[in-house]
Amino acid sequence: MASSSFTVSRYRQPERSSVTRFHEMLPEVPEVVIEMDAGDQVGPGSGSSTVHRSTLSELVKEKKSDLLDRLGSVEGIAASLKTDLQGGIGGDDEDISWRTKAFGSNSCAKPHGKGWFCFVWEALVDPTILILLVCAALLLGFGIKEHGTEDGWYNGGSILIAVLFIVSVSAAGNFWQNKQLDKLSKISNNILVKAVRNGSQKNIPIFDIVVGDVVCLSIGDQVPADGLFMEGHSLLVDESSMTGVNDLVEVDKDQNPFLISGTMVADGYAKMMVTSVGINTTWGEMMSSVHSESIEQTPLQARLKKLTLLLGKFGLVVGFLVLAAQLVQYFTEDSPDENGNKGFNGSKTKVDDVINTVVGIIATAVTVVVVASPGGLLLAMTIIHAYTAKEMMALRALLRKLSACETMGSATTICAATPALLQNRMEVTKSVVGAESMEGRSYTSIAGSVLQLLQQGISLARGSVHKLFSVAPMDDAIHSWAVMKLNMDMDNSTQGLSILDVEASSPEKRSIGIVVERKQDNTNMIHVHWRGDFERILSSCSHYYDNSGQVKVLDDEQRATFCQTAKGIAPGGLRCVAFAHKYFSKEEYKNERVHRKVPDKDLILLGFVGLKTSCHPGMKQAVEDFRLAGVDVKMITGENVSIAKSIAMECGILDNDESIVTGEEFRRCQEHIRMQRADNIRLMARSSPLDKLLLVQSLKQKGHVVAVTGDGINDAPALRLADIGLSMGIQGTEVEKENSDVIIMDDNFASVPTVLRWGRCVNINIQKFIQFQLTVNVAAMTINFVAAVSTGETPLTPAQFLWVNLIMDTLGALALATGKPTDELMKKPPVGRSDPFITNIMWRKHSRRSFISDSSHLGLKVQGKINLWRQ
Repeated sequence: MASSSFTVSRYRQPERSSVTRFHEMLPEVPEVVIEMDAGDQVGPGSGSSTVHRSTLSELVKEKKSDLLDRLGSVEGIAASLKTDLQGGIGGDDEDISWRTKAFGSNSCAKPHGKGWFCFVWEALVDPTILILLVCAALLLGFGIKEHGTEDGWYNGGSILIAVLFIVSVSAAGNFWQNKQLDKLSKISNNILVKAVRNGSQKNIPIFDIVVGDVVCLSIGDQVPADGLFMEGHSLLVDESSMTGVNDLVEVDKDQNPFLISGTMVADGYAKMMVTSVGINTTWGEMMSSVHSESIEQTPLQARLKKLTLLLGKFGLVVGFLVLAAQLVQYFTEDSPDENGNKGFNGSKTKVDDVINTVVGIIATAVTVVVVASPGGLLLAMTIIHAYTAKEMMALRALLRKLSACETMGSATTICAATPALLQNRMEVTKSVVGAESMEGRSYTSIAGSVLQLLQQGISLARGSVHKLFSVAPMDDAIHSWAVMKLNMDMDNSTQGLSILDVEASSPEKRSIGIVVERKQDNTNMIHVHWRGDFERILSSCSHYYDNSGQVKVLDDEQRATFCQTAKGIAPGGLRCVAFAHKYFSKEEYKNERVHRKVPDKDLILLGFVGLKTSCHPGMKQAVEDFRLAGVDVKMITGENVSIAKSIAMECGILDNDESIVTGEEFRRCQEHIRMQRADNIRLMARSSPLDKLLLVQSLKQKGHVVAVTGDGINDAPALRLADIGLSMGIQGTEVEKENSDVIIMDDNFASVPTVLRWGRCVNINIQKFIQFQLTVNVAAMTINFVAAVSTGETPLTPAQFLWVNLIMDTLGALALATGKPTDELMKKPPVGRSDPFITNIMWRKHSRRSFISDSSHLGLKVQGKINLWRQ
């Protein structure tokens, strides 16, 4: 089969830090042989049939065409699996149960994540914790020896209990975050698959797919399991995730009917029959060998870790000075202190007393180091990320990467595609058939031949013949108009038609071409139907039908008339969609097909319609919120300038015509010109995925933090290049979701300000905690150092220091790190990703009044936050 003539951008799936396609596998079951009598068969085929699970797995993994022939091709395997090629499997509980037992579930043995004790161990092996444990053990031993069990355990035991409690809290925080991420991962990767069961198409979770299922695939879908091509057209699959080669593979029934789990549909559509699931697939076999990695570290966490290390080094210096001062004080003064403890007095001092005192001094110095190190910062970040992800999920925004939210807080520009701006509903409000408007006209005024061709084109483009697609809003609107206005009968309009080829539609191509042949047509004529954007279809037309059904030459005057009519429709925000047609003899079609699968030259225009759609409610307010927050919103669309301008003005994005540019104009500019124009662009019309990529590159080079919403599978490079990739949960393809950082579950752009607000809240909360903790840390170190140097003692015992530090770290992090975003955050300019955590304002607020205020707020919030933590 000849390759298609359009271009598809090559892309690779991003690497994943953990297994996300499958969840835990059901217990291994022995290989099952299914033997059926002729009377048991549901699908076509004759005689009895035997199929092994290992045979089916080997069939697709190794692409064995000879084995497929021996098994009776797709039809023979379908009969053995009790699959009806049109109606799919039965889908009842009993049917699913035996298929799962016989062939396994669509899941894979995922390596076990870290347990509680792994996190405890990681916290225990920290050097300062180990030193404290040693000191606690020594103090405990010498204390009991000197003062007995009843009184001697206090110093060492208190330190030991405090250390163990600190370790437990740290481990609990990391363990909770890990569990939250696992939950989000399962939600994110529970993809809905279109499958045919009991004669109807249903959306089924990918984990519920079983062997024998008939699955419908279209552009942007992920192949959910290994299987065989049944029917479809122009199917191109990206197998780079499996083979590492960035070439698109054509899949058809004759030459290459094998579909591999985990690959992506780059073009076309098809039905496939599942032959292997879970661990028996190529993808499952590969994923079962992948080991789970540690929790992702975000850029903000990395910066906080550096700050923690810096303060830790400062604490080491202070701790060493405290150690030196106390040792000097002990060994140089032999007079007793205020508690009656005697200093070192040469040979008169017992060895046990010297060791006990020195160990206590070391414990005090180490405790100062522990208090000085702001370990609560990382705990605060753990709480912030888990809490934010949970809250945003409730607000219909799913975080796929932890770093996305904090990066979104620094966003300066958002490049939005039209699917994110518009509602998922359309309506035909204007139409032209036979060179005249249908306003005030009945379908009876249209010539019968033209009416029949138009009805056929509408039915075929909607996918009513094979029913491979779920109905898109445009198809639904045009179908409703045709039924109401043209008296179309969907069941009879395509009777006797046999589809020969299809060039499937996509957001990039914006048109669909279908080749059909009438089975009873004695003249062997081929019918070619095209539907798509008005400008694209009109440019391919050389003739048109008039009201009487006569074919007329489409001269410049009539072409200008049609264009003027379309321009009159576009300002109202209507998208113009045209229908065209052409006859071919079999010989002519064979010659034309050498150049293109579906011929698109010298077509005859049937008519065109104007479809109206509206912006999401609250769109204008969302754009206004972004501008108030200092974030520039740009609209990037493939629509023509008139339609795009109307949509942008309705959404409140566009102010004047000076900020409008077409994708071609921007692409042709030299690089330095593009850099100059990038800031001022508000609307880019007639843009391609390459134009969007160039704009994102230009904005990032100028220092902007860019967020991008996707509009098709070819936007994957732009989504990956952007600082934050946003995809739509309903209309978005799996390719978009795989390459995005945040999924907007309700497809409403008005939800994006929520992500921005929470992103800024992350930065503000961590700054609050830094200000609180550094104030306490600096005060504690200063007091300890001055007291140790001047008196040789510290105001608090090591145990008291540790408990103060524990309360400060845990309850302080819990109270200050879980604050909710406020409207005031959206009235401030974006915070740069490289801006310092400790601002000049924060330094100035290190006053007693500010500290008392923060502390009082902390006390009021602690109890409520404890309840939140328990939940």
